[in-house]
Amino acid sequence: MTRTRTRDGVHPGWITLTAFLAPAALIYGVFSVYPLARTIAFSFYRPQEGGAAQFAGLANFVTLFADPYWSEGFFNALWNNLIFFAVHMAVQNPVGIALAALLAVPGLKGRSLYRTTLFLPTMLSVVIVGFIWQLVLSPLWGVGEELMTAVGLGSWFAPWLGEESSALVTLSLISVWQFVGIPMLLVHVALLNIPRDLIDAARVDGAGAFGVFRHVQLPLVMPTVGLVSILTFIGNFNAFDLIYAVKGALAGPNFSTDILGTYFYRTFFGYQLQSGNAEMGATVATVMFLIILAGVMIYLFFMQKRMLRAI
Repeated sequence: MTRTRTRDGVHPGWITLTAFLAPAALIYGVFSVYPLARTIAFSFYRPQEGGAAQFAGLANFVTLFADPYWSEGFFNALWNNLIFFAVHMAVQNPVGIALAALLAVPGLKGRSLYRTTLFLPTMLSVVIVGFIWQLVLSPLWGVGEELMTAVGLGSWFAPWLGEESSALVTLSLISVWQFVGIPMLLVHVALLNIPRDLIDAARVDGAGAFGVFRHVQLPLVMPTVGLVSILTFIGNFNAFDLIYAVKGALAGPNFSTDILGTYFYRTFFGYQLQSGNAEMGATVATVMFLIILAGVMIYLFFMQKRMLRAI
């Protein structure tokens, strides 16, 4: 079979591919790649007295990691971000998988209603979600204490958003409540794509509903679970809006809810008595990018090893 070519020797498929990809590649390059490259380059400069920036090498990174003025806030934000991510991995993804498995039960009535209801918070604005939960958990006018009292748990209620020991975990659980629909939907779709013959064969062999899920369905959706995990990692280390909407740029109380996103915001733009520092802000953004890049590369490395073993 001969391949059709134009007079210039170019395959028509390349022309079509270029025509469709060029606009998207141009937009992505202008609004994502170029700003990222400029931010990384900017992190290697320092301002001078005249206002011009001078190349400083790794000096900004040394300052960020070694200068107590910068390092204390940065490592506090990094640690809080790790806790934020850990709560999502320990609560959001297992709950999402469990909900997906329940929605995939054959003969479940009202499946579409449940799926829509559980996914609905994901479509809400983060500002609205933060405001609603502030009202619910407020010890002054919130309904949280009344609801817990109604079920006999009133003594457990506390101003969780106002205490340093619980504010970060509380915000993490609010984020879990809002975004649990994403892993639920992705895993649910993966479960629906499993061949019915495999499930029927397992049931013929005597496996119950839980046994079928554990030994047949769960192993087959593990690639999707891995994808959900890396998306959770990327989303959590890019998080900013919920913390800012509920606790503001200072991420109180006493920076106990400060994560890398809010720390970057204060560093770059400044807040109240803290003046903005564009070069150090670019340095923080670059470190955030490198952390996310390292996580994605580790995930891809282990995924490729698993695919090679499967082959």
